[in-house]
Amino acid sequence: MARLRSLLDPFLLLLLATIALASLLPARGDGARIAGAVADAGIVLLFFLHGAKLSREAIWSGARAWKLHLATLATTFLVFPLIGLSLQQIETLPLSMRAGLLFLTLLPSTVQSSIAFTAIARGNVAAAVVSASFSNLLGILLTPLLVALLMGKSGSGSLVSLSSVKDIMLQLLLPFVIGHLARPWIGGFVSRHKALIGRVDRSSILLVVYAAFSAAVVEGLWHKISRTELALLALICVVLLILVLLFTLLLGRLLGLPRADAIVLQFCGSKKSLASGVPIAGVLFPPSIVGPMLLPIMLFHQIQLMACAILARRYGAAADAEGALATAH
Repeated sequence: MARLRSLLDPFLLLLLATIALASLLPARGDGARIAGAVADAGIVLLFFLHGAKLSREAIWSGARAWKLHLATLATTFLVFPLIGLSLQQIETLPLSMRAGLLFLTLLPSTVQSSIAFTAIARGNVAAAVVSASFSNLLGILLTPLLVALLMGKSGSGSLVSLSSVKDIMLQLLLPFVIGHLARPWIGGFVSRHKALIGRVDRSSILLVVYAAFSAAVVEGLWHKISRTELALLALICVVLLILVLLFTLLLGRLLGLPRADAIVLQFCGSKKSLASGVPIAGVLFPPSIVGPMLLPIMLFHQIQLMACAILARRYGAAADAEGALATAH
């Protein structure tokens, strides 16, 4: 039981509770407009804090391990989207779910879990910090552009136009830049109050999820999606993760990366960020379709945490055994 609790993400339980609340008590009318406005404010605050947390040193040090970081970014923003495009051929799934799968593959990597799993696996933690941070920084720019370029060509419908990308990026990028520029004044506060900042991050995401699923429930979300379709979606997420884990493993060997760097490639390259995906979806898409589009990333989020937790522990145990053997000799 304790091991099961360690694999389950407490934040996912909060997300499920938020979805249940939106399903039972969805915001309607003026309530929906207020919830949407509060969620928009939460998105601005979220990206402001992301900008304040990212140090300039981390940005500049990224050039040192350029081969590793290029491989990670290529997996995140090239290999993943190509798989996402191929998944659009699964006509058994509703159009909104297929669009959500494609959107999932266009997101940047996670930061906290990538670094944590790299540390557990005895990988290059410093490189993981840089690689994951770069991915999130570029994701603010690349994800909206990729959505505009690919969503209309995938059978998912033309959900975002190129002409609107500038406005979308300003809503995401401007708070991020302001937060980063303000780092000399607020960076110390952010560093000292990481737990508080983390709660603000999670609260902002929960607000967006509540507003999105409220709109989707009002539109009849749970009458349009069957349990069979949800099970198929979960299976597709598992297969997607396995494919990318295998790809990053083989790519690390092909590039001749040291073991510590190959671990970074696998953990940073195989993940997709729920923390970035929820607010970006809230800005990019109409409220009525955000709910079903977020289902793939929420499922993938939990699956990647469980799988990578097991993988990281095995890598760490193997490294400890090798270290003990080397010490004995």
